[in-house]
Amino acid sequence: MTKTSFTYKDSGVDIKAGEELVESIKDIVKETHGVEVLSNIGGFGGFFKPQLSSFKNPVFVSSVDGVGTKLIVAYKAKKYTTVGQDLVNHCINDIAVCGATPLFFLDYFSTGKLEKNVGVEVISGFAQACKENNVALIGGETAEMPDIYKPGEFDLAGTIVGIVDEDQIINGSTIQEGDILIGFESTGLHTNGYSLARKVLFNHFEIDEVVEELGCSISEELLKVHKSYLQLIQTLKNIDGVHGFSHITGGGIVGNTKRILPKHLQLAIDWESWNRPLIYSLIQRLGDVPEEDMRATFNLGIGLICVVHSDDVQKVCDTAKELGEQTHILGSVKKNP
Repeated sequence: MTKTSFTYKDSGVDIKAGEELVESIKDIVKETHGVEVLSNIGGFGGFFKPQLSSFKNPVFVSSVDGVGTKLIVAYKAKKYTTVGQDLVNHCINDIAVCGATPLFFLDYFSTGKLEKNVGVEVISGFAQACKENNVALIGGETAEMPDIYKPGEFDLAGTIVGIVDEDQIINGSTIQEGDILIGFESTGLHTNGYSLARKVLFNHFEIDEVVEELGCSISEELLKVHKSYLQLIQTLKNIDGVHGFSHITGGGIVGNTKRILPKHLQLAIDWESWNRPLIYSLIQRLGDVPEEDMRATFNLGIGLICVVHSDDVQKVCDTAKELGEQTHILGSVKKNP
């Protein structure tokens, strides 16, 4: 019997390719580092020395997430820079609505066969969003797993860590009856609802087909970057009447906003108070999707909600306008029956 010799590369894992990727991204990653970062990429851990002198009782806030099946759109379109930005911005929003300032981000990038150009594009997206939000990209993991992913496929996950003074935590506990819901526009589907969107749209269109109704191709519409609301939140949270923020992700407007409501309160939403972007009417019409499913699946054009005392609505709207943000009065908070 002939004995067969196998190497790690024969099994589908190329250590050299991984090393080359790390070397290629070192400078990109380093551009996100400030004086707080005590290490560069390549070590066993990332070192971050926070400046705590301005905090009375600092609390660290963290969140981890992915970008779901939006990745399949990226595979099909062979466009990889936007999904990295999506992941960073999604994670940042999740802790910003708690009142936290993001400090650093760590990523996980796993694939069947490591393609250097794809890895560089994805990680460049991480770095771009980190720089835009003054966040350090201090580490990550790249895994090559040939028996899990099909050729050309990969998955992403990210962890964000931020900080907030304990007495500045925003958790919705001050929300009261009569508070007003102010909505801020999304840049598209963000990172949720793609399983339904793909099932409907790819049954009618090719990935790069231009849809006259949208004024762009399917891939351009579906790969719009998940918006960061960090600057907006950090400005609005200083207004006394602001009682809470809701990042609209999976579960839609109601599913996410009720997470911050005290138990004795509920939402009264006027679903006609803003114009939904055309992508949603296209999905609903072509897929004959029930309205209930649309509301529970998509952000419907609203990516962030601010819950504010009625006396301070105008101040919030004026402040948002100065930041170039369009506002929509979506409804109010009322008592449970």
